[in-house]
Amino acid sequence: MQLLAVGLNHTTAPVSLREKVAFPADQLGQAVASACAWFGNTNQRPFESAILSTCNRTEIYGASANDGDIEAVIDQTAHFVADFHKLPYADLRPYLYALPQDGAVRHAFRVASGLDSMVLGEPQILGQMKDAVRQAEAAGGLGTYLHQMFQRTFAVAKEVRSTTEIGAHSVSMAAAAVRLSQRIFDDLAQQHVLFIGAGEMIELCITHFAAQHPKSITIANRTMERAEALAHRFGGRAMRLGELPEQLARFDVVVSCTASSLPIIGLGMVERAIKIRRRKPIFMVDLAVPRDIESEVARRNDVFLYTVDDLGAAVQIGVENRQSAVAQAEAIIETRVQAFMHWLSTRSMVPLIQDLQESGEQMRRVELDRARKLLAKGEDIDAVLEALSKGLTAKFLHGPQQALHSADADERARLAQLLPQLFRTKR
Repeated sequence: MQLLAVGLNHTTAPVSLREKVAFPADQLGQAVASACAWFGNTNQRPFESAILSTCNRTEIYGASANDGDIEAVIDQTAHFVADFHKLPYADLRPYLYALPQDGAVRHAFRVASGLDSMVLGEPQILGQMKDAVRQAEAAGGLGTYLHQMFQRTFAVAKEVRSTTEIGAHSVSMAAAAVRLSQRIFDDLAQQHVLFIGAGEMIELCITHFAAQHPKSITIANRTMERAEALAHRFGGRAMRLGELPEQLARFDVVVSCTASSLPIIGLGMVERAIKIRRRKPIFMVDLAVPRDIESEVARRNDVFLYTVDDLGAAVQIGVENRQSAVAQAEAIIETRVQAFMHWLSTRSMVPLIQDLQESGEQMRRVELDRARKLLAKGEDIDAVLEALSKGLTAKFLHGPQQALHSADADERARLAQLLPQLFRTKR
């Protein structure tokens, strides 16, 4: 069985490409089904698939009985992603990495444990991976192998976080955003903060900013119900996303993270807001992939715009404090990878074991039928049982004896060492 992880992340591709290949949450199930069909048709074998798509990575995890070469698999993946997102294959292929077998398992374990994140030890990725697996299962993408791999992935992530301090020293994107805003505004208690979106990342950011007691908190979202619920929790107010062009000038800090496929805030909107603010600066954080804020906005001297890549660079300052925890986590992961690969190798023996059991069952039935016929003729029971046991023994030993007789010297020596282990005989 061939296991693979193919994709790109924040270390191999810029945000400008990552945002183009991100799979929207409402299309993930369709994408998994398409991947299974795409690779299954290409290889003429059933294909298991799951897709992890976040702001920092897009990865396809697969399992197939086809043992093709890795370069061919990367090409197939590049063509699939390019076809799905209507992108040129040549623009995507150079940024992809592929990890086969234990490399794929190790990568999944490291990602879930926060060791492969832009922010070392960040916990959000585990929840994102669990969501991806749930959607893959619902779409019919999981089979025996990926299901087992991901169950072990989640167990390893739990073990790493509970037995090491990898999480204790993590610095979240939200915390980094607060720190960077304090470089622009000494006292956040005097600033008005706007959050665009109402997902998990925005909720985390609100929590961190609320701890600084800003002058006001506002949540803008397409769905007012969700915005109002968050606003109520943090003592803020909600507003409709459509009000943004008229209201943007009111805010000193803007944090955005939506699932929009197009920018929500354009350069023109920001320029009008700056004019109304009489060039008072705005601190903006765009955590969305694809981006919510047009990149041209960063050219304004009075706007301080940070993307997920910028925040990732900022939070690496604390990496030194986590290295001992990383070493411990890597040791745990390596042990668990070897355990999984052992399980995988034993799975490859299942067909052989089934064949042996079927062969043994056929032998048993033949001898049992013969014994029943003898009993029906009135033969002595002890004699029938003796014949039954001898018949079974002879059939069972026929194969090994034949192999020994027909083998050459080297092969016979190997069989001589192996057979006592199989039959537990004394030499």
